[in-house]
Amino acid sequence: MLLFFLSSGLFLGWSLGANDAANVFGTAVGSRMIRFKTAAIICGIFVIIGAVAGGSGTSETLRKLGAVSALSGAFTVALSAALSIFVMVRVKLPVSTSQAIVGAIIGWNLFADKPTDTSTLIKIIGTWIICPILAGMIAAVLYIIVRFLVNRSRLHLLRQDQLTRYGLIIVGAFGAYSLGANNIANVVGVFIPSSPLHSLVLPILGTFSPAQQLFLIGGISIAVGVATYSKGVMETVGSSVVKLSPLAALIVVMAEATVLFVFASKGLDSFLISHGLPPIPLVPISSSQAAIGALVGIGLVRGGKGIHYSLLGKISLGWVATPIMASIITFIALFFMQNVFNQTVIAPEKATVEIQLKEPGKVKTTDTLTQSKKKSASQSHNDFHIFPQKYRSHPIIKVIPNSFNHLMNVKRLNKETVCPGFFCLLHGLFVRKTG
Repeated sequence: MLLFFLSSGLFLGWSLGANDAANVFGTAVGSRMIRFKTAAIICGIFVIIGAVAGGSGTSETLRKLGAVSALSGAFTVALSAALSIFVMVRVKLPVSTSQAIVGAIIGWNLFADKPTDTSTLIKIIGTWIICPILAGMIAAVLYIIVRFLVNRSRLHLLRQDQLTRYGLIIVGAFGAYSLGANNIANVVGVFIPSSPLHSLVLPILGTFSPAQQLFLIGGISIAVGVATYSKGVMETVGSSVVKLSPLAALIVVMAEATVLFVFASKGLDSFLISHGLPPIPLVPISSSQAAIGALVGIGLVRGGKGIHYSLLGKISLGWVATPIMASIITFIALFFMQNVFNQTVIAPEKATVEIQLKEPGKVKTTDTLTQSKKKSASQSHNDFHIFPQKYRSHPIIKVIPNSFNHLMNVKRLNKETVCPGFFCLLHGLFVRKTG
């Protein structure tokens, strides 16, 4: 049953691999510097390593946005995000998996009537704006520096081509690692709060937490998506937005990988905090936006010629439509899962805490205790009415009620409960004394 519910996460991972691998090796494949098979193997291996080793930081951010409390609800959220991405992949457009899963989580919050963490949402949306700008700036600076160094060097073209090829492989591996570390939260992050897995102790690797097990499964699904369905999108990113030289392709991958790594590194975040610097938000960012931003940055340095602005507009439209589509699909899918398939998509709230009484073996809930108090007060009120008439004329009875009423007014106590009990006590004292 667990594998069935995880199947939507595996589908989402496959979709991410089919789409986002183009952001790592698309420029290299598009410039014909690396064959697709070589790129797919390297990307798959390092995506898995990055997911297992560094995927915890961004997963915590998604849990703050909305913790999907039921396993079937997590299944529906991941499936809805995957369907949104699959539609975009079919038309060969690079879309944001981060935007799809964020939209799906918001759809779950709306259906479950749960509040969406506004500060976390603003932080995530802020990265959607900063990410392409930062990648474009890094790519532009690197392009200027590398172009200056190459023009001053005396390397033969064949030697330069060989070094560029090696550089694309190394930087691509770094980009795949960063992609796995940053985006694995988009694949299996929604399953962590409701995961039934348990920690495993491995002889050499040590403790393998439930989250890391999910990261491994998700990383494998990404690798499968890279190998089976990413070639078309790679060609779109690598050659359709702007024509690149092999050296420019290397810079694009480096800029994108750097941005992904920065927003996924818990070590870098801890280092900045320890030195009194502002922390970096650990947010799953869009590798598509980073790659497109880097491409545009290089294109602007080259004078802005060759940039297909119409295609950029179409891609931007996909970025806006993806979270909205994912949110709507999730809301509808959750309705059908709950009302048609009778699945629990929202975990029930905790039951009323039971209160243990002093008498052993007797347990009463809060409602039961309240009823007992009401019954006791009613019984005391009845006892007061059967209080003998002769004792009501006793002098002490005239003094005590006045003092008692004053105490009630000062302390703002409940007369209806306390008064009958007080007079019942007097009744018992007088009866015992006269008897």
